Amino acid sequence: MSSPTHSLDEVLPAPRLFVLGLQHVLVMYAGAIAVPLIIGRALKLAPEDVAFLISADLFVCGIASILQSLGATQWFGIKLPVMMGVTFAAVGPMVAMAVAHSGTDGARMIFGAIIGAGIITMLIAPFVSRMLRFFPPVVTGTIILVIGVSLMKIGISWIFGLPVGPTAPKIVSPEHAAWLKAVTDAAGAAGSAVPAPPAGVALAPSLPNPAYAPLQNIVLSLVVLAIVIGVARFTKGFLSNIAVLIGIIAGGVIAAGLGLMHFEKVASAAWFAPIRPFHFGMPIFDPVLIATMVLVMIVVMIESTGMFLALGEMTGKKVTQPMLSSGLRMDGLGTLLGGIFNTFPYTSFSQNVGLVGVTGIRSRFVCVAGGVILIVLGLIPKMGALVEALPTVVLGGAGIVMFGMVAATGIRILGAVDFKGNRNNLFVVAIALGFGMIPELAPSFNIWLPKVIAPLIGSGILLASVASVILNLVFNGATGKADDLRTAAMSAEA
Repeated sequence: MSSPTHSLDEVLPAPRLFVLGLQHVLVMYAGAIAVPLIIGRALKLAPEDVAFLISADLFVCGIASILQSLGATQWFGIKLPVMMGVTFAAVGPMVAMAVAHSGTDGARMIFGAIIGAGIITMLIAPFVSRMLRFFPPVVTGTIILVIGVSLMKIGISWIFGLPVGPTAPKIVSPEHAAWLKAVTDAAGAAGSAVPAPPAGVALAPSLPNPAYAPLQNIVLSLVVLAIVIGVARFTKGFLSNIAVLIGIIAGGVIAAGLGLMHFEKVASAAWFAPIRPFHFGMPIFDPVLIATMVLVMIVVMIESTGMFLALGEMTGKKVTQPMLSSGLRMDGLGTLLGGIFNTFPYTSFSQNVGLVGVTGIRSRFVCVAGGVILIVLGLIPKMGALVEALPTVVLGGAGIVMFGMVAATGIRILGAVDFKGNRNNLFVVAIALGFGMIPELAPSFNIWLPKVIAPLIGSGILLASVASVILNLVFNGATGKADDLRTAAMSAEA
């Protein structure tokens, strides 16, 4: 007599698979498109290249989700219902790389670091489970809190404008500029006694910039935020889960009505185009940048471990050591594919883990269907161009929620930490949080340090990760357990 099929391996009817897979895609979509938008604009890429990054991201999200859920040999894929997406943990380091090296060269350096980190991640995946003791909830909660707080800066800049460039809060007075030009011209005249201005002299901005924080932008972002709050408050289940996506769509419609959205690039984009590897040229492999990304991937693997253990609890499947290694190795393979196909490091998306618990649908083939949908979306350039056309102010209203929820997840995990009985945990969180804020509040703190290590220390996320691990070892020793990680992941998605 054959044994009954486990609910994980149940293949549902095609129409139901499509609907449930689409539900997973919609839940993760806002988070999936955020990272390529952030990095593409930080690199100062052309709009069509940013649109390509979005399409590439969706494409690789789909491939990685299929391989993780379906499994690819015994070495790759945990064979649980997992949707893979770009991790927010890598945003800080990648933005630091983009600021130091903008344009296509910067993109090639980022993708080189991602490819190198993906390969190393696959090699070290079996050993990561031995590192769980270094990542108790006080550490993982602090790291996730710092990730969210660091990302909030991006969401706020989307609303008001960047502090430098065309949207800087102040601009140079035209009168001052005319005066400096007149003095410079007079100094250059034959026989002039007027001394030439010193080399590199520049006028300080003194006039308020009309392009910074215009009232219309603030109102529109507040409308988007209000829509997200309203959907989350007055709906339940699936609609509540996609509140951020609904807010972005509604904000886009309003922006189009106000003439803030332009569709020329969308109209000219093709309906179908393959995702070409190495779109920006061959990657540049910098050892320091690779080391930076490897540190990020260690944090990502620890987070993934918690998600896998939580999924095992939800689905009634015991997660064995070989399964865990295969799942983490898939994180590395997904990241390697990301670097090859011009996108970013991948991990299991926590909101989709929560959706498994909410719906009770355990079949991994639902996430396989979701992966197929993502691949199709990635092959339609008009989708990427449409997302790229969204005004940043629309994304800013949603970003406050999206990035704030990351920080709130960290707080929620920390809520289960014993601060009353173990006062040392307060020191771990307090000091690590302070380290995480250094690059945000004092971005030039490394001005006298060796430039070669700038990417390594330029991310508050990495500083907080290293500080929290070391501080926890000093105050508490290596006390983390797999059960603690599972509990933290379950509490984050409850």
